[in-house]
Amino acid sequence: MDTALQIAIVGSGILMTTAILLQQRGASLGAGFGSSGELFTSRRGIDKNLFEFTIIVAVVFVLSILASLLLPALGA
Repeated sequence: MDTALQIAIVGSGILMTTAILLQQRGASLGAGFGSSGELFTSRRGIDKNLFEFTIIVAVVFVLSILASLLLPALGA
């Protein structure tokens, strides 16, 4: 069980890092100061799917870390 948790932590960490780096940047720095008309846009298509995938992988990452911390304390 310990090996499976370690694989889940490392694998989800690598997937999360990759998914974050693949996402498009939002507005540029100048847009925050009013030089761009669209500061907030809705996500569509692959960008939306990648965003949702990143959230799912982040949840798996956090849950696997919590499990690795709590299971030895419970004696499992």
